Order: sequence, then C-alpha cells, then structure tokens
Amino acid sequence: MPSMLKSLKLLTDPTRLRILLLLDAEALSVADLQELLGMGQSRISTQLSQLKGGGLVTDERSGKHNFYRSEMGPDLLKLAKEAAKELPEVEKDLSALRHLQRKRRDKTRAYFDELAGRFGKDYVPGRSWKGLAEALLKVTNQGVVADLGAGEGTLAQMLARQAERVIAVDLSPKMVEFGSELARRHELPNLEYRLGDIEDPPLDDASVDLAFLSQALHHAGTPEKALQQAFRIVKPGGRLVVLDLLQHTFEQARELYADVWLGFSEGELAAMLEKAGFADIETAVVDREPEPPHFQTLLAVAKKPA
Repeated sequence: MPSMLKSLKLLTDPTRLRILLLLDAEALSVADLQELLGMGQSRISTQLSQLKGGGLVTDERSGKHNFYRSEMGPDLLKLAKEAAKELPEVEKDLSALRHLQRKRRDKTRAYFDELAGRFGKDYVPGRSWKGLAEALLKVTNQGVVADLGAGEGTLAQMLARQAERVIAVDLSPKMVEFGSELARRHELPNLEYRLGDIEDPPLDDASVDLAFLSQALHHAGTPEKALQQAFRIVKPGGRLVVLDLLQHTFEQARELYADVWLGFSEGELAAMLEKAGFADIETAVVDREPEPPHFQTLLAVAKKPA
C-alpha cells in the first residue's frame, strides 16, 4: 500500500494532481499528456516518475510507448477530486481529454467505415478462421449473444445460425448499415445491429448469455472499461470470449489499422479479466500468421460468477 502521507504530499502539487485525474479517466502516454497539458516532455516525465515512485501510477509498454494509469484508491481519488475544485485548469484538461477520445474514436470509425463491405477482400490483422473456430468450439448452446465491435458481422452471422438472438454492436455507422443489410439478405431475423462503443455498449445489465470481443479490444481507448462493460451485460453464469492480437512490436499497426494497443500478453489479458470480475479464465495462443510481422491470435474465455 502506498504511504498515505507520501500520497498526500504528492497531491499538493497542482501539476501532479492534474496528471493523476487525467490518468484516472484514461491510460495515457507522455505524448498524450504533453498534448493535453501543453507541457514539455521533461517536466511530465519527472512528475510521472515521482507519482510512480509513490505508488500512485503504474505503466506498461505498448510498442514504443509507455502508457500510464492511476492507481489511486477510492478514498484518495475522492480527496483528489475535492482538491481539484481549486484548480480551474482541471476542467480544461478533462475537456481536452474528451476531445482526444473523440479523435481516437473518429479515427477508428473512419477506418472501419472505409472497410465496410470489403471484409474478406482486405487484410485484417489477427482475423484468423482457425482462431474463430477455436473460440466457437469453446462455447455451445448459446442463448442471447453480444458481438462487441462486430464490424460487418462475419462472426455475428455465424453465431446467429445457432443462437437464440445475436446483437452486433459497432462504432461505425457504415458497418452497422452494411451488416444489417447482410442480415436481411441472409435471412437472419434474430441478428440485430446496434450503433455503439464497446466501452459503453447499448445493452442492458445482465442481458446476454455470451459476449464476444473479436479483434476489437486493441481498438479500445481503455481496454479495462470494455471488459468491465462486458461483465456488466453478461448474465451471472454467462461467458465472455476474447479474440485479439498477442502482444507485438509492429508499430505501423497504429496507422495502418487504427490500432490503439499493440496486442496483449496472456498474463495481461487474464489480469484485466480478473480485475473486471470474471473467473475460470483460460487463455491460449491459437494461431500465428505465416507472413511478417507474424501476428499471433490470442484467445481468452472467462465466466461471470453465478
């Protein structure tokens, strides 16, 4: 546990307080914080080092960048928010963060708008039919299924042939439009498309038996939020299946495929699932692409305790 006295001392600095509140809302890199705060790299790195030394932030590597997260407990966070009321810059910081989040979502939406109707023709990293088969073998007798970050719904259409009902959620209006047309064309009345974000899916609490995140999690601004939302919508005793990229170093994926994260390690994904509340977590690497950069597909299956 971080020292309370040391934590309180760290909170007395306005810059550190502003950084902590931003990191509580979103995992950010030094470059992100530079953009949001309008400060130099050296100053921000120094403050992050002090916060990390005090146990108030953690960082993890994703390609060339370190992403930082707040580790403030609820009591300290409440105190930080109270103290922040004395800083007029905080509201501007949070407004700038919302703008950054919108830019990221717009970039992702534009990428998938361009792909609508071209899946199967254009290359999509980690879209492994072997991986999908492995995932489907893990789950049978589906009732109501949510396909989160569905794209045009290749997986959703496969699921709809054996599930009671499938709800496909995607951020891209063109993907939703195209997928809905495919569902009509393929006579799948139990497949419904909804426009929405995987970090805030338009689904009721405990409303689905099974949720899928197939090659979607690495597009999330905050993967932990997406997993927490998946936990929210899954019924007690229901399951979540995640198919994503194994952690890699192909930095160009950020520009080529609008990726936010360069995949996840098995341990990292399992830890995020456990933190979200899931149990009975299984992970496996189920495919490796033969062509450079040799993306590998990571599968995780987890259960929401009854």
